[in-house]
Amino acid sequence: MKEFENLGSLNINSTIYKTRLSRSFISRRPYKPADNKLILSFIPGTVLDILVKEGQEVKSEDELMILEAMKMQNKLKSRGEAIIKKIMVNKGDKVAKGTVLIELK
Repeated sequence: MKEFENLGSLNINSTIYKTRLSRSFISRRPYKPADNKLILSFIPGTVLDILVKEGQEVKSEDELMILEAMKMQNKLKSRGEAIIKKIMVNKGDKVAKGTVLIELK
């Protein structure tokens, strides 16, 4: 039967469904969990201020950087205890969405 040809498997909440998968779904980028050791820009913007230095210890919710986007000042905060390994940008830099700003260890 032609209607059952080219079906793919789709896992939703541990239930497997047989369905036709679109070309864009098949060629999508696979899911990759976020790396907690990297602070990324979540929106394009300008680095207004860097509030930490390399080698500095930070605690959860410590402010790391101020990123201006769409006329708003966004304070990027630490997700947990860490040490600043590398600051990848400078004050005044314009960054795209997904740019690595700070690497933690």
